[in-house]
Amino acid sequence: MMRALKALSISLLGSLRDLAPIILVIGFFQLVVLQQPVPDLLGLLTGIVFVLFGLTFFIYGLEMGLFPIGESMAHAFAKKGSVVWLLVFAFALGFGTTVAEPALIAVAAESARIAAEGGMISNNEASMKNYALGLRLTVAFSVGFAILIGVLRILKGWPIHYLIIAGYLGVVIMTTMAPKSIIGIAYDSGGVTTSTITVPLVTALGVGLASSIKGRNPMVDGFGLIAFASLTPIIFVMAYGMII
Repeated sequence: MMRALKALSISLLGSLRDLAPIILVIGFFQLVVLQQPVPDLLGLLTGIVFVLFGLTFFIYGLEMGLFPIGESMAHAFAKKGSVVWLLVFAFALGFGTTVAEPALIAVAAESARIAAEGGMISNNEASMKNYALGLRLTVAFSVGFAILIGVLRILKGWPIHYLIIAGYLGVVIMTTMAPKSIIGIAYDSGGVTTSTITVPLVTALGVGLASSIKGRNPMVDGFGLIAFASLTPIIFVMAYGMII
């Protein structure tokens, strides 16, 4: 119990240290540059406290639960020796964590609203829901595919830079072909996938898998899955825009 409280207090101090620069920047521009009083100071302070404790519990939960389970499952699949099931798990992990990503849900809903107002789709609730769902599934499928390719890279020992270069060449080519209205959404979709849910589990999977395979260096081979998770949604969403 005491050990858990000590670890939690360390996480709390770390969260406070991480939030301090943001608070200082906002306070400086509000009071020194704009020279205006802080509106609803009590509400602002209450919100900062909630953010502080929320960030603390979130990080502590990652360290206590998600990172260990991701690494342990990677070790278990490596020992089992079933490449097919490992690839299925990698795809399912990427798809499942992304489709539930709050940032992606928000971006998809806003994209659907703007598309309806711009006349790209019918301006009704059913069309907007279908558009948003299609966008979410497209991004989730692309991330699942990306994690699958990343796991294959770790298993085969492929150099990561060749895959990244080929991927961005694909992005450049797709950008010249895709409708202008989807390009910005596609690039933003690559960013929202690397958020609160996806990153911890995918990183733990890569590090755990590289640690379990003889001849692989966790520092060299264990990282890079997130790069694929950011890259492939751009291509897939532009393809989605061309299809619809």
